[in-house]
Amino acid sequence: MGLIWSLIVGAIIGAIAGAAAMGWIANIVAGLIGAWIGQGLLGTWGPSLAGMAIIPSIIGAIVVVAVVSFFLSRSTR
Repeated sequence: MGLIWSLIVGAIIGAIAGAAAMGWIANIVAGLIGAWIGQGLLGTWGPSLAGMAIIPSIIGAIVVVAVVSFFLSRSTR
């Protein structure tokens, strides 16, 4: 059940980060990777859901989405 919650929270965090243009699977991946990076760099402060600290996770997902979007937009030109 914890994996399902992690996938749901990852999808929500990815959507909040603005990764809608990359698709739902990419949203989940960006959310999970962003959550992992955000919590690794910023810690686990703030409210938590499914074992993920929401605020550091969102910040990490925004950074991941921005970096991925930057490189994807450069490769399509």
